[in-house]
Amino acid sequence: MPKLKTKSSVKKRFSLTASGKVRANQAGKQHGMIKRTNKQIRNQRGTTILADQDARIVKKFMPYG
Repeated sequence: MPKLKTKSSVKKRFSLTASGKVRANQAGKQHGMIKRTNKQIRNQRGTTILADQDARIVKKFMPYG
Protein backbone atom coordinates (compact mmCIF):
# COMPACT_ATOMS: atom_id res chain seq x y z
CA MET A 1 0.00 0.00 0.00
CA PRO A 2 1.33 3.48 -0.83
CA LYS A 3 1.43 6.15 1.81
CA LEU A 4 -1.67 8.35 2.13
CA LYS A 5 -1.30 12.07 1.54
CA THR A 6 -2.41 14.67 4.05
CA LYS A 7 -4.65 17.45 2.68
CA SER A 8 -2.56 20.62 2.54
CA SER A 9 -5.46 22.82 3.62
CA VAL A 10 -6.10 20.69 6.72
CA LYS A 11 -2.41 20.70 7.59
CA LYS A 12 -2.45 24.51 7.66
CA ARG A 13 -5.73 25.00 9.53
CA PHE A 14 -5.91 22.28 12.19
CA SER A 15 -3.69 20.57 14.73
CA LEU A 16 -4.19 17.65 17.09
CA THR A 17 -3.99 17.82 20.87
CA ALA A 18 -2.16 15.19 22.92
CA SER A 19 -5.45 13.40 23.61
CA GLY A 20 -6.34 13.31 19.89
CA LYS A 21 -8.88 16.13 19.76
CA VAL A 22 -8.79 18.62 16.88
CA ARG A 23 -7.78 22.21 17.62
CA ALA A 24 -8.91 24.95 15.21
CA ASN A 25 -8.91 28.72 14.96
CA GLN A 26 -12.05 30.52 16.06
CA ALA A 27 -14.54 31.24 13.28
CA GLY A 28 -15.77 34.75 12.50
CA LYS A 29 -12.62 36.73 13.33
CA GLN A 30 -11.23 37.57 9.89
CA HIS A 31 -12.98 40.87 9.22
CA GLY A 32 -16.00 42.97 10.20
CA MET A 33 -15.04 43.39 13.87
CA ILE A 34 -16.95 46.68 14.10
CA LYS A 35 -20.23 44.76 13.81
CA ARG A 36 -19.29 42.27 16.53
CA THR A 37 -20.00 42.84 20.21
CA ASN A 38 -17.06 43.21 22.57
CA LYS A 39 -18.15 40.03 24.32
CA GLN A 40 -18.05 38.09 21.06
CA ILE A 41 -14.58 39.42 20.19
CA ARG A 42 -13.32 38.47 23.68
CA ASN A 43 -14.75 34.97 23.51
CA GLN A 44 -13.26 34.32 20.06
CA ARG A 45 -9.64 34.81 21.10
CA GLY A 46 -7.23 31.95 20.63
CA THR A 47 -8.33 28.53 19.44
CA THR A 48 -11.17 26.11 20.08
CA ILE A 49 -11.70 22.35 20.16
CA LEU A 50 -13.90 21.02 17.36
CA ALA A 51 -17.04 19.02 18.08
CA ASP A 52 -16.73 15.26 17.59
CA GLN A 53 -18.82 15.26 14.41
CA ASP A 54 -16.59 17.90 12.79
CA ALA A 55 -13.39 16.34 14.12
CA ARG A 56 -14.25 13.04 12.46
CA ILE A 57 -14.34 14.75 9.05
CA VAL A 58 -11.05 16.57 9.62
CA LYS A 59 -9.24 13.45 10.85
CA LYS A 60 -10.11 11.68 7.61
CA PHE A 61 -7.89 14.17 5.78
CA MET A 62 -4.92 13.84 8.17
CA PRO A 63 -4.27 10.09 8.21
CA TYR A 64 -1.03 10.18 10.24
CA GLY A 65 -2.04 12.78 12.79
